[in-house]
Amino acid sequence: MTLFVTVILGLILVIVGLSAELPQWAWPTFAAILLVIAAVTNRLLAPSDDLAEPPGQEVRVRHVALPSSVADYDFSFSATVHWLLLDVPDDSPPVNPAGLAMDAVVQRARVVAAQQPPERSALVQHELEGTLATMRTDPTGRVMAMAVDVSVSLPELDRERLVKLSNVRKDEDVWEHERNYERSKRAYLGDDVLKDTGSAVVWWLSRNEEEVSGAVDRIGLFAQLSAAARNEAVAPPFDHLVEPPHHERDEYGYEAPRPFAPEAEAEAEGTAGELSVDDVLAWFGVHPGDPDLDLFAARLLKAADLHGRTDAADALRRRIGDGNPPGEDEANGAPVP
Repeated sequence: MTLFVTVILGLILVIVGLSAELPQWAWPTFAAILLVIAAVTNRLLAPSDDLAEPPGQEVRVRHVALPSSVADYDFSFSATVHWLLLDVPDDSPPVNPAGLAMDAVVQRARVVAAQQPPERSALVQHELEGTLATMRTDPTGRVMAMAVDVSVSLPELDRERLVKLSNVRKDEDVWEHERNYERSKRAYLGDDVLKDTGSAVVWWLSRNEEEVSGAVDRIGLFAQLSAAARNEAVAPPFDHLVEPPHHERDEYGYEAPRPFAPEAEAEAEGTAGELSVDDVLAWFGVHPGDPDLDLFAARLLKAADLHGRTDAADALRRRIGDGNPPGEDEANGAPVP
């Protein structure tokens, strides 16, 4: 820089001398002036010794535990601490500047780490690299300290525990959402759709707008479903639309035989689960009004007497009366099937 300024000034003086047509004896004077200016410029541009930064010193901090925002989970902190000793009065007590510098850096790092959860060790490391990159005076005012080569990590066992806890929390959140969805769906069906038969019919029509006749055919089913959802009996207005349970039927469409009870005729009086005489005859395909009804009943009566089924025979007699039906004589002469 000094050489550049000297050359520029020399050129200026030469141009001025040539323009002014100075005598020969004036050129040495200009040369002397140029040397003086160069010396002054060099002195002004040279760095001041008073401003020179004293040589710094460094110390390594290794594996210091820094608490995170979660109890029992600490970061492992390492860094290289650079420090400068400050001027103090002569009567100041001696200190360990390296110790003061390390303590100042660790305290600054602790403030940052305590605000972050343990699973974010990489983020903490980047924050500390920026926070500790500036020289700052320690609380005692004896040293200035900063840190480089910052490293923040989490022990492997703690990392595995955090991964397991995170997975459990995620599974629990999914399960809780599924349970809430199921609870909401049950409430929707029980409190809205199946609140009563009419609500069920309207719900079905909203999904099948063109199936009006289908909705009519299903009113009995909707009545049963809504009653079951409320643990109640079917409402009387819809009772006639509910079909009784069907017994199994054979290939001809007739109900399968059930144990015959002589007291079957008492069904009209409230006896349930037993067949009447008409049910037995219907199973054979003989219905009221059939011209063969009396003849067929007489044959059954004879078979019941022949096998000693007196209760069944009495029930048949009550059904067909005491007199012999037409064709009974022929039936008596014919072998009993």
